Amino acid sequence: MPSFDIVSEVDKHQLTNAVDQVNRTVSNRFDFKGVDAEVEMRDFSLMVCAEADIQLDQMVDMLRGALVKCDIDPLAMQIGGREQSGKQIKVGITLKNGLDKALSKKIVKLIKDEKLKVQAAIQGEQVRVTGKKRDDLQRVITLLKGTALEQPLQFNNFRD
Repeated sequence: MPSFDIVSEVDKHQLTNAVDQVNRTVSNRFDFKGVDAEVEMRDFSLMVCAEADIQLDQMVDMLRGALVKCDIDPLAMQIGGREQSGKQIKVGITLKNGLDKALSKKIVKLIKDEKLKVQAAIQGEQVRVTGKKRDDLQRVITLLKGTALEQPLQFNNFRD
């Protein structure tokens, strides 16, 4: 029976490349000369540090651009609040990895409301969709790609 998995993953290697690219750009830009500004990475959370608000905003925009270049959807970014510590301003950014229960239930409800002949089951941080026809599974993928969700989705493990 054909099936596939709906997941939301961030490739850690590509994330590292994006962070390195932003740090390299900051060190080479004229308007950042002599400024203590950088992006630090811990697992799937980032800390953007700069000396002024405008520099912080520019670095977050650079990070968005670098993520797009590295094939990571910027919707995965969840930007936290700003903190002032000494002469630096910091903002924490977490990257959503995996589907939470609420979003998984929303995806299953969307699939069931479409009344296709498929079954959707939540399995941890992913949703498995099975059906008798490959065309029905492809309709589910098209439906979810056309739906605006708060998190980027990937479709993998497609089996016939």
